[in-house]
Amino acid sequence: MIRAPRRFGAAFSESADGDIQRDLSARASLSVALGVTSEWAVARQVHGARVAAVHRAGAAGDADALWTAARGLPLAVFTADCHGVVLKAATAVGVAHAGWRGIAAGVLEELRLEMTAAGHAPTTAAVGPGIGACCFEVGPEVVARFPSDASATSQGADSVDLAGAVVKRLSGLDIWASGRCTAHEAGSFSHRRTGATERMAAVGWLT
Repeated sequence: MIRAPRRFGAAFSESADGDIQRDLSARASLSVALGVTSEWAVARQVHGARVAAVHRAGAAGDADALWTAARGLPLAVFTADCHGVVLKAATAVGVAHAGWRGIAAGVLEELRLEMTAAGHAPTTAAVGPGIGACCFEVGPEVVARFPSDASATSQGADSVDLAGAVVKRLSGLDIWASGRCTAHEAGSFSHRRTGATERMAAVGWLT
């Protein structure tokens, strides 16, 4: 488990923690380690920009970002190369599933806007592990969506710096980032590297 500094109220599971999406015993163990309930609010992720406000644990429908002002309610998104992002305000917390499609669609901006409009402007953000530009080989149609984040893999193929794209969209916030590449560094599930169906979790909560 990777814990962001305390003021960020966020944690990111690792492959050693198990398949947090489907293995409820692994989720319960992680919850104990975090000191939170194992009853989380989650969504059916669709790689878009829909944001859902939630007030209780359970399924929140189709969305790629959730937020709540309910203290003690953990929110989670599940990842295996996409970035999990946690936004924190003094009175609310939000989480976002940020793959290239969701980032391009504006999921981070939408989450920030909805929290702010409800009176909970985020001040901090924690960015979990995700595939690095070193390994994220993409076609020109993806590069075209991120003209200021174009990069190259370690093999010289076209790439996009997704972590950099996330940070740009969180401008003005106090940001902590894991910096780990899920595709080539140990400790993460990676769909791109192995076709993994297991998922890690990005968890945010308001204490």
